[in-house]
Formats: sequence, structure tokens, C-alpha cells
Amino acid sequence: MASRILAQVLVMGSGVVLRAFAQAYRQALVNATKSGAAQEAVGNTVRRASKALTEKEARQILGVPNTAAWDEILKKYDVLFERNAKQGSFYLQSKVHRAKECLEGLYQTKA
Repeated sequence: MASRILAQVLVMGSGVVLRAFAQAYRQALVNATKSGAAQEAVGNTVRRASKALTEKEARQILGVPNTAAWDEILKKYDVLFERNAKQGSFYLQSKVHRAKECLEGLYQTKA
């Protein structure tokens, strides 16, 4: 008899806790939506995922000054890309390619 009562108390108690947790979670979602925290979290995730290079970083990777012409940038890119294709790493080759893409976007908007 005592075990039956104990089992009922456990089942009822776990049901109450589960419903309270679900209600608290729903309320947290509503609060996040109202405060804009949800949108900010999504924006931070997207920003962290993209990790776009800045112009300064791209120039450092390719080793070109701010005054470099597009032809000079392409020559440096070709040399570094081929060097890393033959004896370097795929990571460095990718960084060189991303740096060229970044600067290419800047030079195309200027032209």
C-alpha cells in the first residue's frame, strides 16, 4: 500500500515539474522575442559563422600595400596560391584565395 502511494506521488510530482518546465520555457521564448534577444543571438551566430576578412587582413595575407594596383595583387596571389598548391597547406591556400576575393570585391566597386 505504501509503495503504491509513493509511486503515485512520484508520478504526480514529475508531471507537475514537467508542466512547470514547459511553461517556463514558453515564457522564456516570449520574453526573448519581446526583448530582441532572439534576433541578436541569430545575428551573432551568422556573424561568427561568416568570419569575413577585412581589407587590412587581406592585404597582410597577400603582402600588398594599400597603394597596390590590381595587377600587382593578382601577381602576388598567383605566386602564393601556386606555392601553397605544390608544397604548402590547403588552409593557407584557402586564406590566400579568400584574401583575393575580399580585395576583388573592393576593387570592383571602385571601378
